[in-house]
Amino acid sequence: MSTASEKEPWFSKQNLKLLTNPLNWENPITVQVLGICSALAVTVQIKPAIVMALSVTVVTAFANLIISSLRNTIPARIRIIVQLVVIAALVIVVDQLLKAYVYDVSKKLSVFVGLIITNCILMGRLEAYAMANKPWKSFLDGIGNGLGYGLILVTVAFIRELTGSGKFFGMKIIPQSFYDMGYADNGLMILPPMALITIGVIIWIHRSRNKALIEK
Repeated sequence: MSTASEKEPWFSKQNLKLLTNPLNWENPITVQVLGICSALAVTVQIKPAIVMALSVTVVTAFANLIISSLRNTIPARIRIIVQLVVIAALVIVVDQLLKAYVYDVSKKLSVFVGLIITNCILMGRLEAYAMANKPWKSFLDGIGNGLGYGLILVTVAFIRELTGSGKFFGMKIIPQSFYDMGYADNGLMILPPMALITIGVIIWIHRSRNKALIEK
């Protein structure tokens, strides 16, 4: 017979994989190709990208937690509606917090915070994981997938801000001497199509370094 002492530790090896796998083997962008649209608009600068990444992580984690806690009481025929209501409520809370504490970033993100509601990563995790697993595991899964999404988002933003405007967190880091010698910022990098191309290159590099992903 099992006892309370035999319960799985909160941060067991299996649970930790829920946090680490989305950073590489199960990354929602490079492997599952989800959440691409937001990367086109919020990765011109690294600061908005970080805020968006944290917002998605918070919403995904708590949406997973709530839906997992309610999963046995949600009628199957209205589960999508319930999931959308939970996500929308969390997004509204996050949006109001951003407006209260980081208003300048909130203005840059504009409608894209609200569009977290339609981010397919959220619905994907709720349907694929939270509806079938316990709250703690679902919470960790939400954090992991949010961080995996954020990792790619911030990487793209770093590349675009550095090459497109020569800045990092809004501060010039390329010496003026480089510009005096003829260096020029690549204006193409701050255009939305370059975000898609940059993500495509990252996906190509990621899959070329992980051959097992190609075989799946």
